[in-house]
Amino acid sequence: MHEVSLADNIIKIIKAEMEKHGIEKVQSITLQAGEMHHVEPEALRFGFKILSQDTPLEGAELIINKVPTKAKCKACGHIFQVNDWMDNCPECEGVEIEIVSGRELEILEFEGE
Repeated sequence: MHEVSLADNIIKIIKAEMEKHGIEKVQSITLQAGEMHHVEPEALRFGFKILSQDTPLEGAELIINKVPTKAKCKACGHIFQVNDWMDNCPECEGVEIEIVSGRELEILEFEGE
């Protein structure tokens, strides 16, 4: 369950940013998680809830925006959602593709006081 280590890293990053900006309590954290990371939102929220107990992040809402995996065909430039790793370009049937989204795993913002 890699979500617990992700939750731990999120907490460490947010705590460091809180210190830099003089924030004492966090209300919400917004994440962007690409499908390729296979993050289970409920497992991440559970890990975050447990690890944030007795910290300034306790009770903060964890908002997780899932990002679909999309690819760009190198032959025709068409961008399409990848549903299966064996997908060809739906426009030209090209087999050479470049992943353009779905790898993201980042903290977009957090709100605190």
